[in-house]
Amino acid sequence: METKEEILQYIKTLAEQKVITKDELNKAFDAGSKVKSNVALTKKLGMAEILCYIGGAIISLGISILLWQNWSTLGFGTKVLATLGSGVAAYIVGVLFSISSDEGTGTADSAFYLISALVIPIGLWVVFDNAGFDVSSYGSQSLISGILLGTYLLSYFVFRKNILALFSIIFATWSFFSFTNFLVGGTLYFDAWKFYMYRVLVVNIAYMLLGYIFAKDERASLSGFLYGFGIFGFLGAAFVLGQWKPNQNIFWELIYPGLVFGALFLSVHIKSKAFLTFGTLYLMAYILKITSEYFSASLGWPLALVIAGLAMIGGGYMSHSIKKKYLAGQ
Repeated sequence: METKEEILQYIKTLAEQKVITKDELNKAFDAGSKVKSNVALTKKLGMAEILCYIGGAIISLGISILLWQNWSTLGFGTKVLATLGSGVAAYIVGVLFSISSDEGTGTADSAFYLISALVIPIGLWVVFDNAGFDVSSYGSQSLISGILLGTYLLSYFVFRKNILALFSIIFATWSFFSFTNFLVGGTLYFDAWKFYMYRVLVVNIAYMLLGYIFAKDERASLSGFLYGFGIFGFLGAAFVLGQWKPNQNIFWELIYPGLVFGALFLSVHIKSKAFLTFGTLYLMAYILKITSEYFSASLGWPLALVIAGLAMIGGGYMSHSIKKKYLAGQ
């Protein structure tokens, strides 16, 4: 990577050749400074912010415990007021803070959105249960998650808060699994766990794509979270789909190394330590799996372990080299 002096010398050369102007350079500097400033603000949480989030979670936990301890003695109206009512009230307070011009309320609104997102689902469950719906059914869960998704997604487009984007993603995931289960019902023509794993693949691909989209704007603080969960879930689901001897799936076992090395390659391209870390760990798990399945009988278990250990050392060295060369500043 070029040093600061080399970059400045290059800019000087471009200016001498009349390739760039001072105005263009100033605009580029202003644009870069603004983006980096916003990203830095979203990545760093101070003690006050952390306490606000913890406080919101504790309030939600307190409401849940109160209901659990007094469920049989509380009437329907009290249950709705304590859950849906308090959740909606917290959401309204969050909205009021969001539209406030006071910059100091930026964390408080997120804390109230957190309370609402944790409590409102309980309130909707109470309402649906009292209305005679089977709240454990996929149809009811699809409705509840759909209501929550619509509410928080619309709120995100209005207020552009990262916590609203996060809960939109969470509720979208819940809605996807519930609605697909509702659609297929009991008509599956293959194993239910395979159907689940294929959906896990789809969801985690979506996480990684969102992480890539968010990486270069004010939502960059969500990018690492989405990359981490996305690559962990994607490689994990693909690993499980390979199954184990004697029921192993040859297709997934053959393509899995390509998926792992693809993750390692992308870790350099997108500057993600999560891709590098989980790619390396799953590569090691794959080596152990293949060694135990195909070589333990012919070479003997001790020799197979030696081969697996050497391969894992090689994988660890490769991971360290990639991290040192390409991700040192991440």
